[in-house]
Amino acid sequence: MKLKFLGAAREVTGSKHLIITKQGKRILLDCGMFQGKGLDTDAMNRRTGIDPQELDHIILTHAHIDHSGLIPYMYKLGFRGSVICTSATRDLCSIMLIDSGHIQENDTRTFNKKRAKQGKPPVEPIYDKEDAIACMELFIGIPYDRNFRIDENITLRFTNSGHLLGSGVANIQIRENNRVFNIAYTGDIGRPVNRILAPPKPFPQADLLIAESTYGDRLHLDTGESDKELLNILNRTCVEKKGKLIIPSFSIGRTQEIVYSLNNFSNQGRLPRINIYVDSPLAINATDIFRLHPECFNKSLLEVMDRDPDPFGFNKLFYIKSAEDSKKLNDLKQPCVIISASGMMEAGRIKHHLANNISDPANTILVVGYCAPSTLGARILRGEKEVSIHGNIYPVNAEVRQLESFSGHGDYREMMHYLQCQNKSQLRMTFLVHGVYEVQLKYKAYLETAGFENIMIPSTKEEFEF
Repeated sequence: MKLKFLGAAREVTGSKHLIITKQGKRILLDCGMFQGKGLDTDAMNRRTGIDPQELDHIILTHAHIDHSGLIPYMYKLGFRGSVICTSATRDLCSIMLIDSGHIQENDTRTFNKKRAKQGKPPVEPIYDKEDAIACMELFIGIPYDRNFRIDENITLRFTNSGHLLGSGVANIQIRENNRVFNIAYTGDIGRPVNRILAPPKPFPQADLLIAESTYGDRLHLDTGESDKELLNILNRTCVEKKGKLIIPSFSIGRTQEIVYSLNNFSNQGRLPRINIYVDSPLAINATDIFRLHPECFNKSLLEVMDRDPDPFGFNKLFYIKSAEDSKKLNDLKQPCVIISASGMMEAGRIKHHLANNISDPANTILVVGYCAPSTLGARILRGEKEVSIHGNIYPVNAEVRQLESFSGHGDYREMMHYLQCQNKSQLRMTFLVHGVYEVQLKYKAYLETAGFENIMIPSTKEEFEF
């Protein structure tokens, strides 16, 4: 058996890890897009590192685009195998991949206008909405904690990883030449206490462990403290400064968590009398899918739902669908909260809200998740005084705050504690993926102090044979 790392190797996006069995089966663990690398992103995504027509299966740990976003491209290039994931992941992908296709079309249209002015021929989008719709025929949704027989030699089981609705550790058992390999791929690891989701569940013993490391050098505030800080920031911005609170947020997961916290403030009578706008059609559709999967919720949320049947809706909360209504938010003079995608501020409606609000010192930009180093979000967090948005330069006069504890990723202590479900003496090798290399080195050292051994940080295209 061979294991080859094609993405998210010493970096945070583009998760793709290839298993090749002795029988010649090719199984891709996740199929994610690279994001936030400027002009290099498109070329990196077009170079998949594998012939899609030779690929037999994709095992998908969750629906985030940096883990799922290249599936339509693989389909476009001839992949006709199966995409195996949980049922909730399949439902989320049915809207997220179509939205991604729409973004590819729009971005390419804008890019081609620039190329036309330069006398260059147009380029095609990496894929479009039709590809995203068509690839859904390949998806197979399975429940948590159920063995799924891929073939006579390969079995798959998902255990809840607590990162996103439907996210799961992929536990794969491969039999070849009278040997058995137990591979566990964590995907992204959630936090032990999540506002919405059930906590990560211990997963079966592995021989080979592939684990994420995004926050391998950071600690989060606990949930109660971060909710308190969110309310403080909201009051300071909208009540004291009479400004707008702009929250760039991923449409899936993060937005629902923020809305749920605001819903609780409203139920408790602590929310100021201001309007809250969720300006993301994808977030609206995703929230509907969240409502369909209470089996993924934690006990606390289920208890709240006994008293409040809709934890994602309250007075003064408005979901914005149309582009026209989104543009009307630019004319608002009164204090408000605007939650809009994308979380790294690289695309979507949030860029228009930033352009209209980032130069006013009364406003606050609140970052509630991870921003890859080369993204607009990271530049704003680094304190750059001016940023380019849609080709125009804007001074950054708004207050910039960050609440990383709203992230769906566990911190280094939480991730290590989760991995303690494994008997270290039985782990032949642990691979750290989905993290910046300098952070991974720190996390590796931390794991070693906890007794983990044989830890590798693979580079892109690095291959291991067992």
